[in-house]
Amino acid sequence: MTAKAAILWDEPNTFNRFVNECCGVSCDPINQLLVASPFYRGRYVALIVPTGFANPRYSRLLPALRAASPRIRAFVENGGHLLVFGAMDERPGAYDWLPFRVEYRHEFKQRKLVFPAESEYAAIVEDYDPEAVETDGVFSDADADVIAATPEGEAVVLAKQIGKGVVVVTSIHEYPSARFVGTFCTAERETLF
Repeated sequence: MTAKAAILWDEPNTFNRFVNECCGVSCDPINQLLVASPFYRGRYVALIVPTGFANPRYSRLLPALRAASPRIRAFVENGGHLLVFGAMDERPGAYDWLPFRVEYRHEFKQRKLVFPAESEYAAIVEDYDPEAVETDGVFSDADADVIAATPEGEAVVLAKQIGKGVVVVTSIHEYPSARFVGTFCTAERETLF
C-alpha cells in the first residue's frame, strides 16, 4: 500500500504539514501553474483541493482547475481519489470543473451533521463534536450521494464514484481527521495526474 497525495494550492501551507506529519501521507504541493500545465505529470493516490479555492482573495487556483478539468476527470476515472473542500465564495459555478454537477451556497455556520451508520466517510469529523461542526456552506444541488447532512437535510459532504475512483466534496471548515486523510490517501497503487 502507498500513501501519497498532492495538495493543489498557490503555495505550500500548514495543511501540507498536517497531511505529511500528522496523517503519515507523503504530500507534494502543486501550484496553480503546474495544475494548469498540460505537461505536468505526477503520480498520486489522492488530490486535495483546500477550502477557499474559488475565492480570489485566498487563491488563484480556480482558473487552473477549470483548465485541468479533463485531466482531473481522467485521474479519478483511472482510480484516483479527489477531496475537495468549500469554495468560500458566493459566485455560482465554483465547482463547474468537477465531472458532475455541484451547486454550493456559501454560509459560514456551525452545523449538526448526521452520517449514515455505515458511511466510510464519517471519520472525516471524528476529531470533532458532530453536534457543532464548522462549515462554510451547503450543497443545494448535486449529482452525487449525500454522505452527511444537517437534520434539516442540508448536504455538507458528498461522494461520487467516477470510473475506478471517487470524488468527495465537503464544506466542513475544519481539518479532516488524520485517520480519514490517511485512509483516503492510501491505495495499492498511484494514479497518473
